[in-house]
Amino acid sequence: IFQVSKHVMKWIHRRCSLIGCVSSGATVEQFEQAKSKLSALKKDPGNEVKLKIYALFKQATQGPCNTPKPGMLDFVNKVKWDAWKSLGSISQDEAREQYCNLIGSLVEAEGGSSAQVTATPVGGGATYETLLVSTADDITTIKLNRPAKKNAITPEMYNEIIAALDGNDLSTFTKIPEGGVQEMARQGAELLRKYVRAYIDFPKPLVAVVNGPAVGISVTVLGLFDLIYATERATFHTPFTQLGQSAEGCSSYTFPRIMGPTKASEMLLFNKKLTASQACELGLITEVFPDTSFQSEVWTRLKAYARLPPQSLALSKQLIRSVEKERLYAVNDAEVERLMERWTSEECFNAVMSFFQAKAKL
Repeated sequence: IFQVSKHVMKWIHRRCSLIGCVSSGATVEQFEQAKSKLSALKKDPGNEVKLKIYALFKQATQGPCNTPKPGMLDFVNKVKWDAWKSLGSISQDEAREQYCNLIGSLVEAEGGSSAQVTATPVGGGATYETLLVSTADDITTIKLNRPAKKNAITPEMYNEIIAALDGNDLSTFTKIPEGGVQEMARQGAELLRKYVRAYIDFPKPLVAVVNGPAVGISVTVLGLFDLIYATERATFHTPFTQLGQSAEGCSSYTFPRIMGPTKASEMLLFNKKLTASQACELGLITEVFPDTSFQSEVWTRLKAYARLPPQSLALSKQLIRSVEKERLYAVNDAEVERLMERWTSEECFNAVMSFFQAKAKL
């Protein structure tokens, strides 16, 4: 979902040498090259630029905006529609050239060229835009890679994490639908259901390594992990009711079992943020490490664990987890259905708008 910024990035120079644009217009081949360059960007260019990219792409491929204006509550698609509509009657050729120029500027600003910028997991050939995935010493590491946005999880990240856990290649991502809020909620719910189920079904030991603040889904799925190590500066926050939403990641079941119903309610109902030491005392995480020695101590342990007999590990995990698998499926389904209702409610909309209005005043 686009979160529209108040700040507009002004592009003074449009340089396009990296993708071969010329003043007489960009060819279809150059346009396709620009699309490939866009997917290889390492840095998030910001919402205003992403809206410009979206609008130019629509204008270049479909011509001037010719779709009905979305309703007031459909704020995501309304912002996208406004961006496309603002291009007026510029030709598809001109839009294609502007698209190439803009992508070229972004690539050049990163100092990039045709070099590979995404991580490739061993054995699959898959590439990821929002993750760093690697395998070494029999340990596969999936690292969130949106530092500019504090690793806030997007639909693309959901899909990429699912693919990384499955070991599958990933060539397409879920797009924001044109069918309005109801369709957005439905697709979002199905993506969340699939995402949480990937953790429930994962047969090997899952270890979370938390080196900073964790919010929302990054916290709620921890009940499905086998070990959770955190640095002393980590925090854990699930502000669902503050945003008019409800629990996810099977946390409505796993959290009360782990820490007791009243402590779970403090987090899931009353938005309490836990420090790393508090989370450890409640049993949500396994151990807390000093920040200075966090990486070395954790990876020493993980490398030792990776040398244990793999079949024994997998079968032992199955004994521990299998008795509750059907219950977790049911909890996941119930949470997703409730969230789908929440996302389309006026209460949720008002709570989210109040949150962003308060944030804008800071």
